[in-house]
Amino acid sequence: MHVMQYEITFPADYDMGVIRERVATRHTFTDAFEGLGVKAYLMREKGVDGSPVNAYAPLYLWRTPEGMNTFLWGPAFQGLSADFGRPVVQHWAGAAYAEGPAVSTAARTAVRRRTPIEPDAELSEVLAQSVHEIEQLGVLDGVLLAAAAVDPRTWELLTFSVWDHDSPKAPGDIYQVLHLSQPERDLLPRVRHW
Repeated sequence: MHVMQYEITFPADYDMGVIRERVATRHTFTDAFEGLGVKAYLMREKGVDGSPVNAYAPLYLWRTPEGMNTFLWGPAFQGLSADFGRPVVQHWAGAAYAEGPAVSTAARTAVRRRTPIEPDAELSEVLAQSVHEIEQLGVLDGVLLAAAAVDPRTWELLTFSVWDHDSPKAPGDIYQVLHLSQPERDLLPRVRHW
């Protein structure tokens, strides 16, 4: 699994209805995208759930690198870049994935936490703890899915979860989920990825 996210921030007075409309009219493109496990169309609004910014920040769980590359070099990403400028694309190597008891319900919120990995930390212990955290998130009421990943360039741990309600029980930045594409979710490897 490869995790990918880009974040486009907007001025405080930006009409986020533009983003809602964009997602509502274009999400079908990824609903059957080959190689894509899950795409969470995420949005933050200034002043909502503690957000300091307006932002569009979709997060992807790619099943294959070919799917990710096809998306990045293809017309959808080029269209986004033409409309908003080409964003920096962050990516992480998948470490763990779990599905929760609410996997068949509608997604409402997501939580993303980014944690630096200390230089002297034992990587196997950090990753074992992240797997344990994903397993624990995966059994909570309201969780659709949870994932952990690592950026080995910056040594950052990413923890991500999707919830079916507006009060997620996980620390991190809270996002509204505008749509959840999941064409190959059932093919994502479960729990530990090494």
